Amino acid sequence: MIKQVKWGIIGCGNVTEKKSGPAFNQVEGSSLQAVMRRDLNLVQDYAERHHVPQWTNNADSLIHNDEVNAIYIATPPGLHAEYAIKAMKTGKPVYVEKPMAATYEQCEEMLRVSKETGMLIFVAYYRRSLPGFLKVKELIEDDIIGRVLYVNMRLTRPATKDEVSGNPWRLKKDLAGGGIFYDLASHQLDYLDFLFGPVVEANGIVSNRSGLYDVEDTISASLRYENGVIANGLWSFVTSIDAKEDVMEVIGSKGKIVFSAFAHTPIYLHINGEVIEFPYLNPDHIQYNLINQLVNTIMGKGTCISTGESAARTNKVMEQIVYKK
Repeated sequence: MIKQVKWGIIGCGNVTEKKSGPAFNQVEGSSLQAVMRRDLNLVQDYAERHHVPQWTNNADSLIHNDEVNAIYIATPPGLHAEYAIKAMKTGKPVYVEKPMAATYEQCEEMLRVSKETGMLIFVAYYRRSLPGFLKVKELIEDDIIGRVLYVNMRLTRPATKDEVSGNPWRLKKDLAGGGIFYDLASHQLDYLDFLFGPVVEANGIVSNRSGLYDVEDTISASLRYENGVIANGLWSFVTSIDAKEDVMEVIGSKGKIVFSAFAHTPIYLHINGEVIEFPYLNPDHIQYNLINQLVNTIMGKGTCISTGESAARTNKVMEQIVYKK
């Protein structure tokens, strides 16, 4: 049994600066031992700023480092399967950024190796552990809004500068799995899986309305969950600023809950003609709560709420929506 989880990070980019990286040294029983990035100057700079003892520009070197016993993979999704499988085969549990992989087939292979090696795999769907999103779940489970009937969600925004004139990895199908939908909507879809269980039917219509890049930029989807709840979603990443929205609505027989997926604005409970407000109350490092869970799980003292099994379901749903698989 692991008594101290000593992490190595593969891909210490922007997401690790604030959201995740510092939390590995703050959770009891956890420490950040080594980091990897292909650019040696950048990885050395990261290590020095975050007080990490070791750094390298070679992923295999980090995976086989005897002073590292768990691996966090924060590369683009298209590389997740390769590194996760290598790490698990060396006897190390893995924590993978979302989405779990670029394809559902890659997710299945990661789960197969996890079962084969006995190594745990977790995915960074941290909304499952944040107070605001847990409040929404609590309100639903306490029957405050009655029987849940349906969910509406809308996520729309203008294209960013790098999406217009650059070539970011999030717009490369082989690296990202799809377009911005794969990057952002995966959080929303995983959270609905957390609330309602697996999707049993998914249908989508996708389009590239702007011609700015090769992958989809506008998506409509209808979902049915195993408990009978129906969800509808609309995503567009090429609108004007006037059409910008980030709204999720859970409508029940006695009221509704309205909240954002990314803006972290308050949660609004509409009940009996009144509106009650609840704050989000996020930790300083937004992945802290989930990292705390998975560290305890690795040490045999708890259960993490975001697993490879649950995360793979989200990849499957996204493929059903975008690629009709």
